Amino acid sequence: MRQLQIFLCLVLVFAFSVLGCFAQKTSDKPLLLVLNKNEASMMAYDANSMEQVGKVGVGDGPHELVVSADGKTAFVANYGGRTPGSSISVIDLKTMKETKRVDLMPFMRPHGVQEINGKIYFSAETNRAIARFNPKLNKVDWVMGTGQTASHMVVGSADEKFFYTANIGSDNVTMIELGEAPPTQRSRVTQIPVGKQPEAIDLSPDGKEVWVGLNAEGKVEVVDTAQKKSVKKIDVGARPYRVKFTPDGKYVFATLILGKKEIVVIDAKTHEIARRIPMESEAWGIIFSKDSKFAYVTAARDALVYKIDLQTFKVVSKAKTGSVPDGVVLVGM
Repeated sequence: MRQLQIFLCLVLVFAFSVLGCFAQKTSDKPLLLVLNKNEASMMAYDANSMEQVGKVGVGDGPHELVVSADGKTAFVANYGGRTPGSSISVIDLKTMKETKRVDLMPFMRPHGVQEINGKIYFSAETNRAIARFNPKLNKVDWVMGTGQTASHMVVGSADEKFFYTANIGSDNVTMIELGEAPPTQRSRVTQIPVGKQPEAIDLSPDGKEVWVGLNAEGKVEVVDTAQKKSVKKIDVGARPYRVKFTPDGKYVFATLILGKKEIVVIDAKTHEIARRIPMESEAWGIIFSKDSKFAYVTAARDALVYKIDLQTFKVVSKAKTGSVPDGVVLVGM
């Protein structure tokens, strides 16, 4: 009996040691988080080695995600499949567990999530609106209508005073000027006409331009936020699934799908194509390290995620994902 007790104690010590190492592995090292749309999961990788270190189930059809400023919590927009989604999964990144699934009803088809000053902004596509989930209050505490069809993606300024949505079905960008951070009664809404089927969208670090991907034209359009009008269209040769500024603001990357296995790199200042990065797969979601030295790109059709060195513009590593990876984010890098 004495030997059995000693053995069980050793087993428990070993188990807690393994769990402790795993928790440290997922919290102390930079993480790459990838959403798998077709299997309702989020996978975590060591962003340096690209080794998988965790996996957790989320709601149906997860499309986009963000992480809290302290890097401890992930928020996943569960867009849904045939049945519209209406929830946000809250995930503890140390334990890799979903701690809460926030019911957003009556808001449906949440997408385009963005974390600003501790709050989670998201588009509610079905409702033609953007809204805000406040984790401290555990509720949606602000909403603003766009009045446009398929407000799919949303970007906002760091001071929470300006928001922009790409409206796929209305061929425009909604610009919302709040004057002060929400909640507020002061607002001005402007519909800015752009090309056909705008989906991808990003705001320049200085807030002076919004770049939009035109699904039906194979072009990227530049909107001047002060003039509130389009100033340039850039032909990228295929559907630009996502457009994303590098953190240093020097370049805009456009991932291309529907026949093109490459990423277009555009000079943000001149609005000219600087280079094209050949890929083994169609590139979908994209995120950058804070120092603009690396890009991470999901390849939905081939269930892969790639790491690209932006000094050489070459793929340096890749890892297997779940089914149809899309949304991607970095933590601690």
